[in-house]
Amino acid sequence: MEAAAALTRAASRRRGPAARKPGAQEEPGRRPRRRRPGRRTREEPEEEAVFREVVHFSPDPLPVRYYDKETTEPVSFYLSSLEELLAWTPLVEDSFNVALQPLECRQPPLGSHRPRTLVCHDMMGGYLEDKFIQGSAAQSPYSFYHWQYIDLFVYFSHHTVTIPPVGWTNAAHRHGVCVLGTFITEWNDGAKLCEAFLAGDPSSYRAVADQLVQIAQFFRFDGWLINVENPLSVAAVQNVPAFLRYLTAELHQRIPEGLVLWYDSVVQSGQLKWQDELNEHNRIFFEACDGFFTNYNWREEHLARMLGQAGERLVDVYVGVDVFARGNVVGGGFDTDKSLELIRKHGFSVALFAPGWVYECLEKSSFFQNQDRFWNLLERYLPTHSICSLPFVTSFCLGMGTRRVCYGQEQAVGPWYHLSAQETQPLFGEHKLPGDGWGWVKVHCCLADSWHGGSSLLLQGVIPPEVGSVAVRLFSLQIPAPHKIFLSLVYKLEGSTDVTVALEVSMGDADSCHVGSISVLNAETGSRHRPRPLRVPPTRLARWASRCGQQLSGGWIQRCYEVSLRGCLLRDLFVNLSRPPGSQEESFMCRLGEIQLSAPSLLPGGGCRDPAGPSAPGAERHHLAGPLAAAHL
Repeated sequence: MEAAAALTRAASRRRGPAARKPGAQEEPGRRPRRRRPGRRTREEPEEEAVFREVVHFSPDPLPVRYYDKETTEPVSFYLSSLEELLAWTPLVEDSFNVALQPLECRQPPLGSHRPRTLVCHDMMGGYLEDKFIQGSAAQSPYSFYHWQYIDLFVYFSHHTVTIPPVGWTNAAHRHGVCVLGTFITEWNDGAKLCEAFLAGDPSSYRAVADQLVQIAQFFRFDGWLINVENPLSVAAVQNVPAFLRYLTAELHQRIPEGLVLWYDSVVQSGQLKWQDELNEHNRIFFEACDGFFTNYNWREEHLARMLGQAGERLVDVYVGVDVFARGNVVGGGFDTDKSLELIRKHGFSVALFAPGWVYECLEKSSFFQNQDRFWNLLERYLPTHSICSLPFVTSFCLGMGTRRVCYGQEQAVGPWYHLSAQETQPLFGEHKLPGDGWGWVKVHCCLADSWHGGSSLLLQGVIPPEVGSVAVRLFSLQIPAPHKIFLSLVYKLEGSTDVTVALEVSMGDADSCHVGSISVLNAETGSRHRPRPLRVPPTRLARWASRCGQQLSGGWIQRCYEVSLRGCLLRDLFVNLSRPPGSQEESFMCRLGEIQLSAPSLLPGGGCRDPAGPSAPGAERHHLAGPLAAAHL
């Protein structure tokens, strides 16, 4: 009705002077007099036309793929056939699915020779609660937050063209992780589809490749996993390498950091015959694209044989690991670390298929504990990647919660789930402290309270008498430091404890690195460092300069720091928890609500540069509110 009224008003405006004035009335039964055009007597007033037409408006329904039938909410979508793929052109409605988060800088870059970690997300057919572009009120949805360990994220389903839901792309890109969609053909229908575009003229497979490239570029994800799970005719299989080369070249031209991966299924003869390795039967496909994703039923002898097949492209081989442990596989479930041990021993990348097993097969009520347990078991085989640009801000929000909070103020109560709202996540883990074994600390997410968003980061532990303090590494950094950096920490301690909380940073390039006076800004009286106000705080940081050291709403406290540097490389960001000198064992529960790092400006030429590793020789750690920690995790 509102649209109809608006259209009626617009029509009236378009008719201009002929429109009826507000308040004008007709005289019943009277007809307007006729007059020849161009003639009007002085006494005869100009008459206005009166419109009696009623404008009816019927909304033009959106194609069904753009909205959920039950809720009418906009959703991410897929394409189910070759015809749909070839007919697709960008429409206004498609813009809802365009990722807004650019791919963040990370170190080392994906093109380095370090073995990579790929997560292939396959969950109950895909497009569940994650399909809702504007979020949903899901009670206990699946959440992934161990982004610092992975390099590639593939969204997988059994639809012909799987376009990753925009929330996944936004969340992954915020963590510097590339996102791939899936192009899959299966069974008899898949064989017919492949015959239609691969067995004929090159223009046919180029048309398919062009559409796949256009889709990735339009929706702003980073490439494709190509999965042909059906036999191919001789004519069709002969064109597969050319199709892959063309698709890869076009994708690289449009998306320089993009990738095309081939799944181990069809062999060079056209047979559907999984090899569980890269070998002479399928290497032709590997040579035509960016990487090879093996099937899952391999043994260590397969890995040994692949060393000669992969050559210098060892890290472009992604050895598949089915976390569901279907078939004759190594590991799976909570034994997945057995698979990774062998894969890393031989220097290959790994493709973890369906790590959502912890959500699908185990108790939903224990999801976070099981998720953390699963990834903690793999941690030693998963090198992290580093943040390499400022400013850096995170409130640790998972993109879900039981209520919504805005800087300590509750906005709404009730469950919500919105992947695009997920903020940069830290390194999670459980650590034992040196000493008699009683000391420990755990880092995990928590929906019970938040400073901004729907969750916070919870640090729990016990500091024994022989350990004065513990510094827990939250983020790996590779940032050439500007002359001055500003840091802010929002936190609160739960219960009765004398533990103190502070930020700590480590510096690289120790030979040339100079750290000036380190002080706490606007800190509480009695601080060991002399307070020094910010001289000219950057605009985005001015809002918290006046409240540092104060008690905020909800019991939160904010601490702010200023550090002068010269010739330094920021390496790691820690939170330091220390007990008072002379005290006995201290237990603590500390909730982190927000961390910010920023600077007035970056050094000329600042940006990403090659790392020397998080524990490189010469790295120095600087504590921003107290003595150096006795234990560093």
